[in-house]
Amino acid sequence: MKIAAAAYPLDRLADWSQYEAKLDAWVAGAAGQGADLLVFPEYGAMELASLGGPTVAAGLESALREVDRHRPAAEALHARLAARYNVHILAGSGPAYGAAHAGDRPVNRAGLFGPGGLIGHQDKLMMTRFEREDWHVVAGEGLRLFDTALGRIGILICYDSEFPLLARALAEAGAEILLVPSATEALAGFTRVRVGAMARALENQCVAVHAPIVGAAPWCAGMEEGTGRAAVYGPPDHGFAATGILAEGDTGAPGWVIAEVSRAAIAAVRADGGVLNLAHWPEQHGQIAKVALAVET
Repeated sequence: MKIAAAAYPLDRLADWSQYEAKLDAWVAGAAGQGADLLVFPEYGAMELASLGGPTVAAGLESALREVDRHRPAAEALHARLAARYNVHILAGSGPAYGAAHAGDRPVNRAGLFGPGGLIGHQDKLMMTRFEREDWHVVAGEGLRLFDTALGRIGILICYDSEFPLLARALAEAGAEILLVPSATEALAGFTRVRVGAMARALENQCVAVHAPIVGAAPWCAGMEEGTGRAAVYGPPDHGFAATGILAEGDTGAPGWVIAEVSRAAIAAVRADGGVLNLAHWPEQHGQIAKVALAVET
């Protein structure tokens, strides 16, 4: 299959039709290059805050609620595009109010769509300090493994990718591809997610797809600057690039980065790679129970 990772800029939208046209053009562009799976970034939905006007988009709380107001229509749009172009799409995540455990606060939710419609949602599990302390976006509950026509897919939203046990749980459940949508203001934040995504691909001998927000959106609260570059990573082992980088764009450059990915190659490296990280993982458990302090004399 071909997987497309978006380096996606947020635009100030004049009306809903402009959003429809933008998404249609992006999906058509990737599908036209043969992409089967399209991955948009974390908080890619935040450009919908501009539909409420400048004051709404500039407010931390009002921007979240405006985006959530458009969520049903945005999900319907992604479902139509997935069907029209016969692709799978991870939509840009955004705030979702109404989760039973969250009270009156939103979760950060991404939807996965196939040609037949919505497959399901994954909510972000590990919240950054900004989400916890300023936005008051709350963590979701649990991981989901999506069994699709393209393979078994897990989603680790941005900061989630920096915690290896989350990816490990998905890999043990059968995940072959990890989708890592992100939104990071600074180079350091992008680097943390990049290193996390590459490490998760190494540890679990799978493919990780990193799709970031890029560019400035000073009009949108919490999304003023996006730093990153899109990439697709794999284990640096038999059947994959020696660097672990299957495809990578330029920093700050909007557009699609596309890589051809083989499920057979994932299965082969897991069965007979130069190293067997996935299979050897349980050997750690006996060792970490034996931590001993050595004191210099």
